Amino acid sequence: MMRTDFDQSRRQFVKTFAVTTIMTTLDPLFAQSLKRRRLKLGFDNFSIRAMGWKAPQLLDYAAMLKVDTVLFSDLDVYENHNDSYLKEIKKKADDLGIEVQAGTGSICPSAKSFSPRFGAADEHLALAIRVAKTLGSAVVRCYQGTADDRKLPGGLEERWKDTIKVCKSVRSRAIDAGVKIAIENHAGDMQAWELVNLIEECGRDYVGATLDSGNATWTLEDPLRNLEVLGPYAVTTGIRDSAVWENAEGAVVQWTAMGEGQVDWQKYFDRFLDLCPGVPVQLEIISGFQRQYQYLKEDFWKYYQDVRAYEFTRFSAMARSGKPRDPFKVPEGKDRKVADQEYQKSELEKSIKYCREVLGLGLKA
Repeated sequence: MMRTDFDQSRRQFVKTFAVTTIMTTLDPLFAQSLKRRRLKLGFDNFSIRAMGWKAPQLLDYAAMLKVDTVLFSDLDVYENHNDSYLKEIKKKADDLGIEVQAGTGSICPSAKSFSPRFGAADEHLALAIRVAKTLGSAVVRCYQGTADDRKLPGGLEERWKDTIKVCKSVRSRAIDAGVKIAIENHAGDMQAWELVNLIEECGRDYVGATLDSGNATWTLEDPLRNLEVLGPYAVTTGIRDSAVWENAEGAVVQWTAMGEGQVDWQKYFDRFLDLCPGVPVQLEIISGFQRQYQYLKEDFWKYYQDVRAYEFTRFSAMARSGKPRDPFKVPEGKDRKVADQEYQKSELEKSIKYCREVLGLGLKA
């Protein structure tokens, strides 16, 4: 871990915390107007992927930010997967008062994004469950695939069959470990109703959802509608804001920091409290780039025949109300890696600030 990076983040956080404290002290109405929502607040390590930090550095950073939780969403965040090492990570997290949730990537052997690095799909998922158990995580976040799988032979339907088969193969292992397989609506692979059907087919006793508000827009869904359908199945989350606007060929989606997109977060988290009580809010901030959806072209729908009319109507309304944004660009003369690191940390830290000061999230604030 680069000490200068950590010190810079710490100074920025202390400055932000001090300003908030002064405002609350000098203006009682400011403090009274903040609606407290007793939801754990944390982040997914993918939010600051450019840092390349391993679990110990991420825990130090989480402690500096005074968050409640952290989601280690990949298996590469650890130096190794030995129980002795993982127990050291758990002890460090416990000492810092941070809840750890564990995760991995694709568990579908026929998905384009599946990697054999950790063995066959069932072996991969079994390893992730063991890691989660050793860390004291009640969930193991994972996903099926991406929107690219829609174009494979058999489309999403064949991927569903393979994912369900893998989950069922480790059912007893997950139940014995006390770990729920938390499948994410990921990168345009499934709408909320499709993931619900997959979970029901596997069995809710050991499979739940990783509710991802940003990925909803990648399947032509309004995040609030996605919450209504998927919320009752959620056991963890990946939360970020989205901007959507129309163009000549359909619409453009750009993810943003919290509070800078179009999602009505006050309404979202009021409903979240009803549907997902006790589920942590894990920020997965992935800002700055754009994705085109050319749904005014006929051939687009060949791969999106599963999209339901009501879901698309809500998404379309969101697009009509949106305005174009500029994507992130590395400043001229700036090193790309340094620019990405600074940008990702800035986007995450201001999102945490927004969640605390505007939405009243977090137990430690």
